[in-house]
Amino acid sequence: MGRLLQAGGVMADDRRAPTNKGRGGAAPALSFLETLRWAWRQLTSMRTALFLLLLLALAAVPGSIVPQRSVDQRAVQAYFERHPDLAPVLDRLGAFHVYTSVWFSAIYILLMVSLIGCILPRVAVYSRALRARPPKAPRNFSRLPASATYETEADVETVLAAAGATLGLARKDTVTVTDDGAVVEGEVRAEKGYLREFGNLVFHVSLVVVLVGVASMSLLGYRGSAIVAEGKGFSNTLTQFDEFTSGGLFDTDDLPPFSLTLDNLEATFELDGPQRGAPRSFSATGTVIDAPGEEPRPFEVKVNHPLRVDGASAYLVGSGYAPVIRVRDGKGRVVFEDAVPFLPADATYTSNGVVKVADARPEQLGFQGFFLPTAVSFGEDEIPVSAHPAAANPLLGLFAYYGDLGLDGGESQSVYVLDKDGLTQFLGDDGKPLRLMLSPGQSADLPDGMGSIEFVELRQFARFQFSAQPGVMIPLWGVSIGVLGLVLSLTIRPRRTWVRARRRDDGVTVVEIAALDRVPRSDVAQSVDDLAARLAERTGHTGNDYDTASEAEPPKKDEG
Repeated sequence: MGRLLQAGGVMADDRRAPTNKGRGGAAPALSFLETLRWAWRQLTSMRTALFLLLLLALAAVPGSIVPQRSVDQRAVQAYFERHPDLAPVLDRLGAFHVYTSVWFSAIYILLMVSLIGCILPRVAVYSRALRARPPKAPRNFSRLPASATYETEADVETVLAAAGATLGLARKDTVTVTDDGAVVEGEVRAEKGYLREFGNLVFHVSLVVVLVGVASMSLLGYRGSAIVAEGKGFSNTLTQFDEFTSGGLFDTDDLPPFSLTLDNLEATFELDGPQRGAPRSFSATGTVIDAPGEEPRPFEVKVNHPLRVDGASAYLVGSGYAPVIRVRDGKGRVVFEDAVPFLPADATYTSNGVVKVADARPEQLGFQGFFLPTAVSFGEDEIPVSAHPAAANPLLGLFAYYGDLGLDGGESQSVYVLDKDGLTQFLGDDGKPLRLMLSPGQSADLPDGMGSIEFVELRQFARFQFSAQPGVMIPLWGVSIGVLGLVLSLTIRPRRTWVRARRRDDGVTVVEIAALDRVPRSDVAQSVDDLAARLAERTGHTGNDYDTASEAEPPKKDEG
């Protein structure tokens, strides 16, 4: 870590690039080993650690500005649609997966190495300081910032014993000089404030604990989301997720085997006033089975009040509408009947959705359109819009297609996107694209006897985010320990105190007291005066010979 300098109680690093000046004062090129040693000293300096910590904070900023794939894949897709030129550039820079990008990981690992390389040598220095004896007293106490002197008739041993008792819990060491078996001189060396450096080390160790905790959450955890309509269920298996991301050390076989069924979703919105349409509350209720073979139990999930199951959490992060649609093909068979989620696109829950009917005959059928919770129209030829997110006047608008849906090509498709390459759009009697407008309970026939579609009823859906973050408490513990260490390092003031007693030939004992703060303080003189007064009270002193000095003064030259 380099040579540690102690100045005012602050540990500082003296790291300089090694120089090996030869003749003429020119520094030859460093060898490979010397370069590595110098680079290691630079990396493990506290200055570098602070710089990397600041750099990590700056590197995390894009993650709070740009949507992240690990959090909301659809938000990333929407960003690409809104910024078709900027988004690909940001994607190449890793802006949509900041916390797993190469450059963020590099900063993270370098910070970890820098902190550990900085802490370990300081721990070694601190352990040696704990084992070391308090330093010997300076020869001239008057040169120290605060000192005091008094005389007493008590012997040296009595003074030293009283000094040890008066100094309390400070680490002490007593040294005596004897003459013919009698103690004629001695000193008590005391030092306190060792917990200051301990708190400083604890604070830096806590940073490593926080980094380890965050890394464990990222590497060992997973996060996924799924849309569940009322009356439908979800099983915590990989195929059930709409989106899923996991850490590099997570095994999908370790997914908790729970399942849930959504019975009801209740969403309320502001009906009038300046905040008309603003969401007020969301609540999802149903039953959950913690593991196969166990009895179902009821649950209720609200915003910021997740469902906890076997180490995993299910958060309610969104809602919308899922019209129940029934489709008959040209042979009159019911080939599709299900609740189809339509994804909200704005604050009034104008929603978009797709229906794919692969079993229809003679041709596969596809539908793409919109859903309006509270449909209003401002003219006969105007397209209706949604005036409120609550379902006061639900309306389903669809365009119909027939042909090949492309599901047999071996390529995966999104259930929310209709591939129209192999499809032909139905046309109306006027030759324009056929537009179907349905309210709950209404149905419409497709041209040429290709079948029919019916809006059976309206249900709601909940969007759940499922996640597990092992070690989520580790960063909290690290922060708590770090605060404790910071309090110790800021409140505890290290101080060295010396008490020297010397027996004169006339039988009087001269007692000298001095103190030195390793961190500048203004009360050192008062503390020395108080110590001298308490010690004099224990040992007694000979009249008006009590003398103190609150500031170090240079020795005066003899006059004349």
